[in-house]
Amino acid sequence: MLKQYRIRDYDFKLVLLVISLTVIGIFAVGSAKESMQKTQIAGFILGLFLMLVLSLFDYSVLLKLNWLFYIGNFVLLALVAVMGETKNGAQRWIELFGIEFQPSETAKILLILFYAQFIMKHKERLNTFKNIGICCILILPPLAFIFKQPNLSTTIVLAVVFCVIMFVGGLHWKIVSSVLAVIVPVFVITLTIILQPDQSLIRGYQQTRILAWLHPEEYATTEAYQQLNSIMAIGSGQLEGKGYKTNVISSVKNGNFISEPQTDFIFAVIGEEFGFVGTCTVIILVILITLECLLVARRAKDLAGSIIAAGMAGLIGFQGFLNIGVTTGLLPNTGVTLPFVSYGLTSLLSLYIGIGFVLNVGLQCKSKY
Repeated sequence: MLKQYRIRDYDFKLVLLVISLTVIGIFAVGSAKESMQKTQIAGFILGLFLMLVLSLFDYSVLLKLNWLFYIGNFVLLALVAVMGETKNGAQRWIELFGIEFQPSETAKILLILFYAQFIMKHKERLNTFKNIGICCILILPPLAFIFKQPNLSTTIVLAVVFCVIMFVGGLHWKIVSSVLAVIVPVFVITLTIILQPDQSLIRGYQQTRILAWLHPEEYATTEAYQQLNSIMAIGSGQLEGKGYKTNVISSVKNGNFISEPQTDFIFAVIGEEFGFVGTCTVIILVILITLECLLVARRAKDLAGSIIAAGMAGLIGFQGFLNIGVTTGLLPNTGVTLPFVSYGLTSLLSLYIGIGFVLNVGLQCKSKY
């Protein structure tokens, strides 16, 4: 499983970018909720170790376990539905062998690995009705389990990552355009239905979040409260921010105007304390990590490597866009974490494991760009 690699082929740039973003996250978490900073640091150290170890294992060998990844993921998500722990009205966590974690986060990585091998094995016949149908059928159970938790944001992220995987896997442009021709009107119709008072497609609180996004002034003291305060916090930071762990009385964070600022709204804390400079730094790092993964995907020795790297690029890029879009009011409140920055050990470790695979893909690339 271990191979001989050249040190000069190791993607130290990607490692540095990921570490830089994580360190910013550790500082931000420490300011948002100091009691969680040590746990985040421990997660960073463990994640870094797992990333380095996995980067030296031949991904081609590990991908032979792809069906084990899929079945294991299915079992974990099913256990959440049966015996998962409920927090804040959502059943997303499970405890096994004394360790509590969130299988919907590990699902993102496990499914990328599963499809990388599955699509490469059937790449010559991917554009047949049979294989496209199989790929779609296999993604439905994880999406259904995660949606029922309820966890709409992760369902959306996973669906987007699946689309990226299929496109990189070689899905024909004619099929892509045909699907888009169907999806766009269906999306418009679905959104119209969702906005109706008696709709049953999504839960009531999810509908209220969309309405609060469309009409924030009508929900200023309820559902739009956090987003409006988040925008206020980011704007109040101006160019350089109010300073790390600011004790300014008017601070949105200190006034507890944002619940759980260490997770979904960590970007607001960064904006308030580090200003425009801090938020731009985070955005640039997310973009650079995404682009670096895409560059690795272009140079991969095989299709499986391309899918792994592109899948991680899609995951990090889209989830980052979703989180920042929510905190700045560009998107409805979906409750998704900011990759490598928000507090959450399962999310952090899963991302580092994914980057470990990307690094190994990079070590076996055909040639340098």
